[in-house]
Amino acid sequence: MSTLSASTPSLLAAARDAAGHQHYPQGALYMVATPIGNLADIGLRALQVLSLVDTVACEDTRHTAALLQGYGLHKPLLALHEHNEAEAAQTVVQRLQEGQRIAYVSDAGTPGVSDPGARLVAAVAAAGLRCLPIPGASSITALLSVTGHSGWDGRFVFAGFLSPKAAERQREVQQMGADARACVLLEAPHRIEALARDLATLGQRTLTVGRELTKQFEEIAPMPAEALPGWLQAGAHRTRGEFVLMVHPLVAEAADAGAVDAAALRTLDLLLAELPLKTAVRLCAEITGQPRNALYEAALARRADQ
Repeated sequence: MSTLSASTPSLLAAARDAAGHQHYPQGALYMVATPIGNLADIGLRALQVLSLVDTVACEDTRHTAALLQGYGLHKPLLALHEHNEAEAAQTVVQRLQEGQRIAYVSDAGTPGVSDPGARLVAAVAAAGLRCLPIPGASSITALLSVTGHSGWDGRFVFAGFLSPKAAERQREVQQMGADARACVLLEAPHRIEALARDLATLGQRTLTVGRELTKQFEEIAPMPAEALPGWLQAGAHRTRGEFVLMVHPLVAEAADAGAVDAAALRTLDLLLAELPLKTAVRLCAEITGQPRNALYEAALARRADQ
């Protein structure tokens, strides 16, 4: 991450002007989303909170010290990560009970979402104290925003990081392939090739890879799932960095291709045998989730063949 030191005073002043009038209660934990790569993606309210709190609890103190320095901020830091979360959470609770304001940040993005923070929030809530979300950049929504399809209803499943165990990960990929909804998952560089081999079993189903989102060498590439291992091997740099991947929805693919899957066609045939064409198409779309236009074209073709 590059520094914003040249513009830091005006940036902090803008944060005070935009968010300083808001109420920031004492004795509260602030879950602060931080940039996923580009320092300029920080929110003004996040900057105001980070400048106001007494302590910043964080996943990695060295990383967070550099992050804060990039904005001209210096705060006492408290390490709170997956290996000490339960113990460190009690320290946070004690300080909150003393009236401190504490922010929690993970290394990038939103804490508690495939990052430490969930057990901290649970401990703070169990003590009857407040947790306040401060939203910001997200690799999940960043990728979703550039992978849309005509006809896609926007629904998706967030799978996060799949299992590091090969057999369990393969089972999860099989479940993903059987689900018509879009699925978004994350992966680290040292495991992306193993995940790619498993995702390749989804064949022609489209997926989009987001690598190093918001950073200088960002890549966004759609492809058939079976092509992912080859795409990674095409350049040594492609196995570096952080990954977010979207397995595209089956319904959208059927609509784009003007095709209807075999199970939906069987349902359509049964309905056409008993009902008028338009009624059969409408009911089939409701039952199967397949696009109505594609079903209508299939029904016309079937009637013409009779």
